[in-house]
Amino acid sequence: MAFKPFSALRRGFGWLWSALDATRRTFFNLLFLLFIILLAWMVFGGSGVKPLSKNTTLVLELKGDLVEQYQTTLRETVLDSVGGDSKRTVRLRDVLVALDEAAKDPHISTVVLLLDEMEGGGLAMLREFGAAVDRVKAGGKKVVAWSGQYDQKRYLVASHANEVYIHPMGMVLIEGFGRHKNYYRDALDKLGVTVNLIKVGTYKSFAEPYIANGPSDAAREADSYLYNALWSGYTGLVEKNRKLPEGSVASFIETLPQQMEAAGGNAAQVALQAKLVDGLKTRDEVRDLLIKRGVYDEKIKSFRQVGFYDYVSRHQQKPFGDAVGVIVAAGNITEGIGGPGVVGGLTTANLIRHAREDDQIKALVLRVDSPGGSAYGSELIRRELELTRAAGKPVVVSMGSLAASGGYWISMASDEVIADPATITGSIGVFAILPTADKVGDKLGIHTDGVTTTWLADAYNPLRPLDPRFGKLVQSSINHVYSEFTTKAAAARKTTVAKIDEVGQGRVWTGAQAKERGLVDRLGSYGDALQSAARRARLGEDYRVAYVERPITRVERFLQLMGASAAQAVTIQVKLGLLEEALPAGPVAQVAEDMAFLSELADGRKPFAAVTHCLCEIP
Repeated sequence: MAFKPFSALRRGFGWLWSALDATRRTFFNLLFLLFIILLAWMVFGGSGVKPLSKNTTLVLELKGDLVEQYQTTLRETVLDSVGGDSKRTVRLRDVLVALDEAAKDPHISTVVLLLDEMEGGGLAMLREFGAAVDRVKAGGKKVVAWSGQYDQKRYLVASHANEVYIHPMGMVLIEGFGRHKNYYRDALDKLGVTVNLIKVGTYKSFAEPYIANGPSDAAREADSYLYNALWSGYTGLVEKNRKLPEGSVASFIETLPQQMEAAGGNAAQVALQAKLVDGLKTRDEVRDLLIKRGVYDEKIKSFRQVGFYDYVSRHQQKPFGDAVGVIVAAGNITEGIGGPGVVGGLTTANLIRHAREDDQIKALVLRVDSPGGSAYGSELIRRELELTRAAGKPVVVSMGSLAASGGYWISMASDEVIADPATITGSIGVFAILPTADKVGDKLGIHTDGVTTTWLADAYNPLRPLDPRFGKLVQSSINHVYSEFTTKAAAARKTTVAKIDEVGQGRVWTGAQAKERGLVDRLGSYGDALQSAARRARLGEDYRVAYVERPITRVERFLQLMGASAAQAVTIQVKLGLLEEALPAGPVAQVAEDMAFLSELADGRKPFAAVTHCLCEIP
């Protein structure tokens, strides 16, 4: 029989291909098996975790902002990819887990708060943090705080510690609340831009910077009432924590120039003399102090310790069983899809629906930290909460630092609303902004004309003056949305529309003030909300907390990395020298941000879109 070289080659190639294919399948099967083992280890806990020894110190070295949920950033993702410690934000819930577990952990003797790189967070979140520190002290543990310097946010947390130390070259800077806003009426007039504001609410001052050169009397009155209440709560808490006489903080600020001069400009010494801190120590001196008090660890040449993230990972929630579901609504409210940092109306509504249909979730807590946004997006969320209650699952709202305007709207379909005394809430009001730049067109020689079949076809054209008929339509829409807002609020609070209107009109309140006016049910913490939901669902004490969150896809992560806001674009151009830096970087960024927000309100919005947003910011 003749030798057929091509047939032999084909058979040989076939054997080779079969071997390669078998190898490939074996490799990927082993890889998949390894993934399953790793997943099971993560879910059920690995036996390789070394148990803690007695007299261990929990070290909370917190870097970045205190937030309700993580937000993806370029730096965070890049550092994550190379295994670096890239946490630019710290979740409040992780801090609470660490501190509450430490309070009852017999292996933890001391908790150290290293606050040098903590950028702060909302006032209500800081108060939650401080209350958790108090629970650690109540558990018989010592809490030591240290920072190179303290701003007033860091200091509020530190004041709860047993001992507060600062670097000898540091300072405690407590400034107070309130700020001066930028007002753009004259600037916009010079540019030829007219901002047409349509609103309901005497105190709805969000858009005043675009239509005036200063705050209205109503806005000044409301801001003063709000800031003074928050400041009184802040100073009272600090004075209580540090066992200082009433009025000590105000006196410290009032006489600060004289104190600094007497101390030769030594700010740390001034803080020590004012009893705001217990001592001046460098970081290594604090370490030496903890070594003397604790147990020396030869391996790390320091005191026996466990880090924040390591400790949190040791106390993960059990993955199965009856649960209180938690949905975090943090950020501006939009109509559609939103990831961390943005409350998408559709996204959040879908999460609520998922929680409602999950048989293991017996009750729901909505954690709100939002200044508001789209009225339509807010209603999508409120309606799903209403359906969840109708399905027999209790809904409890926990208000964080902000739950105003749309943030209040989404809180109305609940069995109970719990706010922190320092929560900023209310702002029951509605507005729309319609900028027109017809005068800009005149200056540049741009003319607009054409044919339409009806007057409404191009009624809102930014290069033409606002048609009065269109203004009336939008005003009617805004009035209707305000009526919906107050009607739903009255039904939720079991009162009348007239009484809601009295405390509405766009006015902002603290949580304590809102409680006095019947806008919330009681004052309390996030933990109180979890307990209330569990009690309403009859879950007992051994319930788990299940966070219902939408994962970020790879495509979304990539788009977030590639995108930049209008404000960021202006700042980048200034830094590259493409735009003249007539002002310092800070003011430039603030102006850019304000202008970008004005653009976003008008750009691509539906003609009758109503906004329920509160320009709420506490420095």
